[in-house]
Amino acid sequence: MAKTTANISIDPEVKARAQELFADFGMDLSTAINIFLRQAIYENAIPFEISRRTPNDDTIAAMDEYFEMQRHPEKYKRYASFKDAMREVLEDA
Repeated sequence: MAKTTANISIDPEVKARAQELFADFGMDLSTAINIFLRQAIYENAIPFEISRRTPNDDTIAAMDEYFEMQRHPEKYKRYASFKDAMREVLEDA
């Protein structure tokens, strides 16, 4: 079968991670893309669900807290080790 070349733009980190993943499956990026395209043609659609995942309120609150901690680390207690943190948690229980 004759081949043609297609140039696509891919984020370098995405490309590297995808190549690593596909190498574990014994294939290169070109083979993986060909599989994707053939499956899309077979299904006459994108061969997986595409949706926007909206986090629930608890997840949003946790993410907000995380970003706040990143912006103002001086407001939060730090531990030298996980063992030290667990010791304090267990003492307060």
